Amino acid sequence: MNRLQDMPPERLEALLAAFPQARIAVIGDFFLDKYLDVDPGLAEVSLETGKTAHQVVAVRHSPGAAGTVVGNLASLGAGRLHAVGLTGDDGEAHELRSDLVALGCGIEHLHVESSRRTPTYLKPRDRTNPGLAGEHSRYDTKNRTPTPESLEQRMLASLDALLPLVDAVIAMDQVDEPNCGVLTNRLIEALADRAPRNPRVIFWADSRRRIREFRRVIIKPNQFEAVGCEHPAQDARVEMEDLVRAMDFLRTRNEAPICATCGPAGMVVSDPEVTLVPGVRLEGPTDPTGAGDSATAGAVLALASGATLPEAALVGNLVASITVQQLATTGTARPEELLPRLALWRSQQ
Repeated sequence: MNRLQDMPPERLEALLAAFPQARIAVIGDFFLDKYLDVDPGLAEVSLETGKTAHQVVAVRHSPGAAGTVVGNLASLGAGRLHAVGLTGDDGEAHELRSDLVALGCGIEHLHVESSRRTPTYLKPRDRTNPGLAGEHSRYDTKNRTPTPESLEQRMLASLDALLPLVDAVIAMDQVDEPNCGVLTNRLIEALADRAPRNPRVIFWADSRRRIREFRRVIIKPNQFEAVGCEHPAQDARVEMEDLVRAMDFLRTRNEAPICATCGPAGMVVSDPEVTLVPGVRLEGPTDPTGAGDSATAGAVLALASGATLPEAALVGNLVASITVQQLATTGTARPEELLPRLALWRSQQ
């Protein structure tokens, strides 16, 4: 197995200079992340039920899931962004769509359907505690019935319309329930069909539950998904020889590169030779929320700018190392933060 030992600062500077020319479509499940900032010092007791009435003193929202990728792409300075997917016709849709427009993302292909709900993660948290301990239980709103074929056809038409206009397509499959989100079996098959017929376009897929179902596109499993472990223990890790063996199998079956994430250890990529790309060692508290999405944004932008897959994985590692240090929010990274982080990474090798 190879190991990426170095990236000169000049190489990263060249990649960053090309970021503003990148045109990227993100197809998948666009969620609304909605934060309720609670002041525990203002808690009341309900006269009717005797239960605690938590007092919300601020409300924040931002695009989540596929929208998190868009937010990171925008923060990194990507050129033209397109959202492909669907929302309901509700208040959450208004907030989500407004947030995407504010990021400079086109929403012409984010279809509105009144029969569907806008997926939402409602996140109450104590404003006095920025760490994970300050988070309350989350409330999720998702669609739990199959996506109608008519909507599948509309999203597929949007994908085909955008392919001549973009350098990369990122597929983000967030909904656990099969065929209830954007990336249904039909859409996954369509990506496998379009990718080889559009070799100029980078196709990249990430999925919470079905990453092994994607074909002929770059896939980003985590180390446990790569070896087929669905329910790893909290402190589990995969032995490197087992991961390499699994990646060789996946690379052959997928007919396209593999990029496996290994948490703080970094990434292992196969294109087709297996290469370890170490992560950045960090001190202090971290919040992994959205780390994979930020890594995807950095890696795909780098690929669209001419990077090799190991180089792109390193850029993804650098971006994720910045976002995980932003507590109580879904973090983003800016281009000017990457060169200092590269210097830290180089000092650790």
